[in-house]
Amino acid sequence: MSSSPTYILVVANRTAAAPQLLDEIRRRREAGPCRFALLIPDVQNRKLADWTLESALPILQRRAGAPVEGLVGGRDVFESIHDAVCEGGYDEIIVSTLPRKSSKWLKRDLISRVERLGLPVTAITPEGNGMTNKKAAKAMLDLGGGAGGLS
Repeated sequence: MSSSPTYILVVANRTAAAPQLLDEIRRRREAGPCRFALLIPDVQNRKLADWTLESALPILQRRAGAPVEGLVGGRDVFESIHDAVCEGGYDEIIVSTLPRKSSKWLKRDLISRVERLGLPVTAITPEGNGMTNKKAAKAMLDLGGGAGGLS
């Protein structure tokens, strides 16, 4: 058994602080040493991506029990994931997306495409419309956190 932590790329945007994703991160942490990076792909507005990172990272870090790296991708979600995988040395990928009826990612068969990158992929589809940035900010405040020190 390797003593080095499993490095997990978490791909999410509007669901970056969804309870199902947070539960999965907690399960991974409890299963053994791991590190996480959060990729916000499909970015068309840098300010919205920054707000999502600012809102979600403190919540994810609490569940991970360690710092979580924040990454911002380009307009093409698959290319953003592909580039991150090529550059990051990840062991597996978690993709958190909106439900099928409203998910552009699922309609574009993103999960199957990501699986072809050769890493284990876990797909998480929260019920409803996931966690909005406003709900994430409220959850962060409820947890007693702030985004201090995040860039």
